[in-house]
Amino acid sequence: MKKLDRYIFLRLLTITFFVLIVLICVYILIDFSENSDDFADQGATLSQIWNEYYLNFIPEMIRLVSPLALLVACLFLTGQMTERLEITAIKAAGISLYRLIVPYLLFGFSLAILISYLDAYIIPQSNAERIEFEQQYLSGRADRIDRGGLYRQESYNTIFNVNHFDPNTQVGYRATMVEFDENHDILRVVTANRMEWVDSLSVWKVDNFRERLFTSDSFVDTTNRDHYLEMNIIPRDLARRTSDIYQLTYPEAVNYIESIRRVGAGEINLPLVQFYGRVAYPLSIIVVSLIGFVLAIERRKGGKGFYIAVGLIFSFIYLVFMKVIEPFGASGAIDPLYAASIPHLLFLALGIILFIFTKK
Repeated sequence: MKKLDRYIFLRLLTITFFVLIVLICVYILIDFSENSDDFADQGATLSQIWNEYYLNFIPEMIRLVSPLALLVACLFLTGQMTERLEITAIKAAGISLYRLIVPYLLFGFSLAILISYLDAYIIPQSNAERIEFEQQYLSGRADRIDRGGLYRQESYNTIFNVNHFDPNTQVGYRATMVEFDENHDILRVVTANRMEWVDSLSVWKVDNFRERLFTSDSFVDTTNRDHYLEMNIIPRDLARRTSDIYQLTYPEAVNYIESIRRVGAGEINLPLVQFYGRVAYPLSIIVVSLIGFVLAIERRKGGKGFYIAVGLIFSFIYLVFMKVIEPFGASGAIDPLYAASIPHLLFLALGIILFIFTKK
């Protein structure tokens, strides 16, 4: 069994790697053909396109197509063993399918752990560089959530408003901050025509600063042309994008979600379902390793073509289900955690049921 386990594990590794290379090459060719006009119009060089875009896109593509690549590998290898009657011989030798599936699940777990680690710490950096390239050279890729008239809760009793914020220059215009006391009476009002983030000091530099401090019967008015203002609000709180979660490591993503709660920005369900989806996605690799084994363990008419066709149909249904349920989590109709995990748990249950009813 050790030799058989090693044989299955190495064959799965080889086939999965080959399918990954093919899928990545096909995607790059299709993507380049679709975006070549935009690249040329915006003046991107071939060196920039390859180094800043496609090299940074490859890690994300590996994450996305790994389940499909493993499913094809499981179907191809198991189907080949079934057609050659190797599965029949293994059963005749007294080896049960419960034991035979072990190397499949072991490979699936190993790949899932690898993808999870890459997604947690490696892929976000490459995504950030790729998305920056897209913003510059690909038209129609704007994904900003916050655009104008932004309101944030700077602290428990302080509301901050900025009329417009430019995330590229990190400059905001026509800002107002209002502080209240426990009775909701106004204590302090700060206004500025322009505010710019100073990264080295982690403060805002404001122009035409004006501060009014109110007492029970009067107020003190202070003005200053230039002023440094410390707030609990940073540029990221004012320039959220739908792709933010995919550019952050897992710890950074947790802090990002907490910062959204802290400043009261709203729209928190979208990053929540995106984050939970990232965390749960490696489960799909384990699911397809189980289902791929079950689908190909019995001889069927059509041979390998049948297995591959069924695998593609299954992958399509799986992906569509994940994409269909995600908007319900983003809108709050379903808890984001449930929206991210239900597709994987449902198909895992389907795989277990199919395995139970497979002829042993």
